[in-house]
Amino acid sequence: MVIEVATKTRILVVDDDRTVADVVSRYLQREGFDVDVQTDGPAALERALASPPDLVVLDVMLPGMDGLEVFERIRASSPVPIIFLTARGAEEERIGGLELGADDYLAKPFSPRELTARVKSVLRGSRIPIAPSTEEARVFDAGDLHVDLPAREVRLRGEPVALTVREFDLLAFLMAHPNRVFRREELLEYVWGYTFGDTSTVTVHVRRVREKIEDDPSRPIYIKTVWGVGYRFES
Repeated sequence: MVIEVATKTRILVVDDDRTVADVVSRYLQREGFDVDVQTDGPAALERALASPPDLVVLDVMLPGMDGLEVFERIRASSPVPIIFLTARGAEEERIGGLELGADDYLAKPFSPRELTARVKSVLRGSRIPIAPSTEEARVFDAGDLHVDLPAREVRLRGEPVALTVREFDLLAFLMAHPNRVFRREELLEYVWGYTFGDTSTVTVHVRRVREKIEDDPSRPIYIKTVWGVGYRFES
């Protein structure tokens, strides 16, 4: 008889402040995660490439190689979800990380419980079911755009489109509710699972999705901006 052993979800925590890294590690381990801690950029990159984790918690300010460069080099080889840790008030860092394709960010000082909740949210994808559990409802087509939920696959004119976890969830959620306008706060709750937070996260992700699926992102045909309200997917 073959006994299957469940493997733990592996989290790579990267922060040069050992105290912060240890606290975060303890909280994540309490939730059943297998945690690896690295304290500088080169070591974190080497570890991530040698043994890809399921998610990375990554500080922006790191010795040896900053977090943004570590992010780019990890993502060049793997679509692993990444949550950035940034200095509070450092808007340029936060937006820069989101523009690169980070799945989320958290400003220091932060609550380890909030970080743990965000890790869980990113790992499980959308908190609210995107569509009914029928096979027909789990495949969306709009013009040249095709989204397959079970396969988590997006194609444009038959060619694959590479989206991050959050970008996929955002696009799939909007396509599941065509022509309905959602406020940024609603998308933050439905897609990210947060009842509060910085809505610039939504704005940046919408822009990134448009850059990947629209012929002219400045004149989108799929994801429309409803000025003063939010966004809708136009079927």
